[in-house]
Amino acid sequence: MNSSSEYTIQQTLTQATQLLTDKSDSAKLDAELLLAFALKQNRTYLVTWNDRLISDADADVFQSLLSRRLTGEPVAYILGQQEFWDLTLSTNQHTLIPRADTETLIEWVLELAPELASNARVLDLGTGTGAIALALAKEFPKWQVSAVDLISKAVELAQKNAKDNDLLRVKIFQSSWFEKVQGRFDLVVSNPPYIDPIDEHLSLGDVRFEPRSALVAGNKGLADIEIICKQARDHLSSGGWLLVEHGYNQQQSVQAIFTQLGYHQVTTRFDLGGNPRITGGQYFYE
Repeated sequence: MNSSSEYTIQQTLTQATQLLTDKSDSAKLDAELLLAFALKQNRTYLVTWNDRLISDADADVFQSLLSRRLTGEPVAYILGQQEFWDLTLSTNQHTLIPRADTETLIEWVLELAPELASNARVLDLGTGTGAIALALAKEFPKWQVSAVDLISKAVELAQKNAKDNDLLRVKIFQSSWFEKVQGRFDLVVSNPPYIDPIDEHLSLGDVRFEPRSALVAGNKGLADIEIICKQARDHLSSGGWLLVEHGYNQQQSVQAIFTQLGYHQVTTRFDLGGNPRITGGQYFYE
C-alpha cells in the first residue's frame, strides 16, 4: 500500500484500542471493525498486512469513524451493518442492534427442529432488522416464516435485509404483536422490549442510542412479554412452541408467566455470558 502516512495498521489499531478502552467493553474489536471498514478490507487483512502503512485518505476516514465511536455511538450504526448468525444485516436507529446473545434462541430452535413439521409455520414478533426470522429462514428453506414489527421503518429495513440476503420468501409486515396476524404457527419467537423504564442501564453504552420503543416495557419490563404469552395461545398449533428473550434478572418472573398461562415444559436457556436469556414453553389445546 503506497502511503505517506507514518502509521502502520498495527500501530493504528494499538492507538485506537487504547483510546476506546474506557468507552467500550470490546475496544480491540471495535477498532478492527472500524479500520477494516475504512480500508474496505476484512479483519483478516489487518492481521496479514499489519505492518503496512495507511494512506492519509484512509487515515482520515478511520479518524472520522473513530471519533463517532468515542462519543459512544454503536459500531453497528456507524458502519450501517451488523453480523448475526451467518447473515450480514443493515442497521439503523429505528431498530435494536442484533446481538450475539440472541443467537441462543436460534440454537434452541435448531434443537427443536426435528419435532417440528418439515414445512413448519414460524412467526417472529417485533422483528426489528429481521435477524431472527431471516436466520431461521436461511437454516430451514422449507419453513414458512413470517415476521412483524410495529414500526414501519423497521419493517422496511427487515424487508431490505430479506432482499439483500436472498430471503424474499419471508413475509414481513406491520403489526402490533398479533393484531394483524392470521392463522396458527408451530413456532413463535420474539425478542420484545423487556427493560424496566427506570433501569440504570438505559443510560449506559450502546443502549443510549437505540430506540426506547424497542427496549422499554411497563410492569418492570414484563408487560410486552405478558401480552405475547397470552395472545400466542390463540396462534399456536397444539404442541407449538413459544420462545421469548428477556433480561438477565427476569427468569423467574417470565417462567411464572408461562406456567400460569398453561404452557408446558417451561425452561430457560443461558446466553454466552452465562445469563438466563431465553425462556420457552409448549402449548397444547383441546
